[in-house]
Amino acid sequence: MKGEKTMRLYGFWRSSASWRVRIALHWKGLPHATIPLSLVAGEQHDAAYAAINPQGFVPFLVDGEAALGQSLTIIEYLDETHPEPPLLPGGPIERARARMLAQTVACDIHPLNNLRVLKYVRRELGQEQAGVDAWARHWIAPGFAALEAAAERACGLYLAGDAVTIADLCLVPQIYNARRVDTDLAPYPRLIAIEARLMALPAFAETHPDRQPDAIPPAG
Repeated sequence: MKGEKTMRLYGFWRSSASWRVRIALHWKGLPHATIPLSLVAGEQHDAAYAAINPQGFVPFLVDGEAALGQSLTIIEYLDETHPEPPLLPGGPIERARARMLAQTVACDIHPLNNLRVLKYVRRELGQEQAGVDAWARHWIAPGFAALEAAAERACGLYLAGDAVTIADLCLVPQIYNARRVDTDLAPYPRLIAIEARLMALPAFAETHPDRQPDAIPPAG
């Protein structure tokens, strides 16, 4: 394992943004302590956590003097401070493409179907679970269609080509979320094939939400 300091990662087992960072830490072999927060129970709003991260979101990484939120920022920080193995390509066009695909998930899909938004749709807009799931699927579909087209153009093993990048760290957790709301994934065969290749890698498989210490087993 690399690194002399033990980082602290605050997260939630089912948080797709937290999963992105877990993959990055595993990919780079970085030792870290995991501090779980239950977003369902509202632990992210506790005063003790607010003193660490006033925004109250997860993931949040503490690494010495660095205290960072926002998963893509954390991943790029890890890539700059521990460049091997890389998560961003070497060329400027390739780096920009990987960032573009990552942001398609992190900026256009995920914010509209994360937990706090779905809670609002349920409580404030009066939707039953079926309506909440339909809302999530509505925003997933166009994003996945764009990613499917980009993957077809790239013609690589992974989303941005033949190397694992930050884009893949966003894709796999979002597919997990899509399945949770019964999204029809048949129109996205390239994405599903890429996911299968990625889930064969330990950094993805061993950081899966169901394998986290705070995971809640499914009912029944």
